[in-house]
Amino acid sequence: MKIYNQYSLKKYNTFGIEAKAKQFIAVHSVEELKLVLEQNRTQKKFILGGGSNMLLTKDIDALVIHIDIKGIKIIAEDENYVWVESQAGENWHEFVLYTIDHNFGGLENMSLIPGNVGTTPVQNIGAYGTEIKDTFISCQAVSIENQAIKTFIKEDCNFGYRESIFKNEVKDQYIITSVIYKLTKKNHKINTSYGDISTELAKYNISNPTLKEVSNAVIAIRKSKLPDPKELGNSGSFFKNPILKKADFEKIHQRFPEMKYYVISETEVKVPAGWLIEQAGFKGKRFGDAGIHKNQALVLVNYGNATGQEILNVSRDIQETILKKFGIHIDAEVNVI
Repeated sequence: MKIYNQYSLKKYNTFGIEAKAKQFIAVHSVEELKLVLEQNRTQKKFILGGGSNMLLTKDIDALVIHIDIKGIKIIAEDENYVWVESQAGENWHEFVLYTIDHNFGGLENMSLIPGNVGTTPVQNIGAYGTEIKDTFISCQAVSIENQAIKTFIKEDCNFGYRESIFKNEVKDQYIITSVIYKLTKKNHKINTSYGDISTELAKYNISNPTLKEVSNAVIAIRKSKLPDPKELGNSGSFFKNPILKKADFEKIHQRFPEMKYYVISETEVKVPAGWLIEQAGFKGKRFGDAGIHKNQALVLVNYGNATGQEILNVSRDIQETILKKFGIHIDAEVNVI
């Protein structure tokens, strides 16, 4: 294991922002991770996974520890289910493809989400009607303070919409090293409830889709809307869809009857942030090398040499405009560093 000084993080964040780590080290096992933590107890640390959910606005004045622990294995199964453990450093989409290749159901709707497995419980990532909490069993994590290994079961994690205990109560206290998912082996619960998926499947006259066909539909949809970070720097959806109290939403809806929305409970309504951004006139706009993608208003992009601060300024302009126009505050889903 080698520690590098003043190390460029450009290829370690999907926005492609040029920023440097004061020090950088990659770890490839839990033992290496524990050793690095033990040997650098007093040093400020920054934990780096796939770099897909962050916006770097400055250099990182810390020891950056890149979690590059790999491996996938089946740890238990019965007639109907399989329990699959993936190490934190596995690429999420490649792991989803692994489960589909083995006819394990439950993750197909989350195909092509950028990032690594280890960060999926942190955000409770989700797409097209499914979330990590639907299949999550547990994760193993290492304490930054004393290197003890702790298992967090689903009930421990306080999962919410893009929320978990790892973003709140135990933030910056643990490093997730592996995750276990419970997936179906048969009688898969195929979810095509989101219109885009059923529309995509209908193009090929598919009425009873396989896991692979659902995954392919999701991949096609995402590719049509979302730029490939390797070609155009981005972090996927930059903002969360705001959830409003029904009474508050109804007042706003009277002023904007064309507003899109989804009823998520008797008391709450979700409004698509992308629709709000598009209606505010930002879709496809460019401000130097920072901008909003032409096909998906939720996605902020780096056209080449934008700084993190420039992208952050665009995001704040969007937030202020939407609050002024609609009276709705939208939160960033991306972690601003």
